[in-house]
Amino acid sequence: MIKEIIVVEGRDDTAAIRQSVDAVTIETHGYGIRPSTWELIDKAYETTGIIIFTDPDTAGEQIRRRLAERYPDAKHAFLDRSLAEKDGDIGIENASPESIREALEKAHFSAAAVESPITSADMFTWGLDGTPGAAKRRRAVGSKLGIGMAVSKTFLRRLNSFGISREEVEKALKECENLT
Repeated sequence: MIKEIIVVEGRDDTAAIRQSVDAVTIETHGYGIRPSTWELIDKAYETTGIIIFTDPDTAGEQIRRRLAERYPDAKHAFLDRSLAEKDGDIGIENASPESIREALEKAHFSAAAVESPITSADMFTWGLDGTPGAAKRRRAVGSKLGIGMAVSKTFLRRLNSFGISREEVEKALKECENLT
């Protein structure tokens, strides 16, 4: 049983999660979150805590950002786009139960402050930005770290927001060397 309540976009996401783990969900029903839904999420955030688990697409990221602004201490779970795609449709509902369980196990809290933040220069040095194959490396490292795939700027923000250390990134890079 997952103790936090998982915030998802829709009922198909809820069905996929319930097939994967024992958990309670709240559905935003897209970007236009109703006042009654905000109240439910507020209560969950204050009591059990929440895990924000939106689709790995543009709409899902917009909803995630909106939720993260209001709930800065929420956990975040990410699913790689390749694991959530079926017949051109992208969503949590398309992922396997194993992929959903793994994403939830890797859920991260946002870090209040990082002593030595990762920089754009670090991203370049590691080949995660501005180099051939950078997107492929970000995808592999993001999957390993449980922060998902993102463009360089967003990826860097996630690394620092979730307090991921240089050592963790370098370890993930080593583990992913044969994939890139």
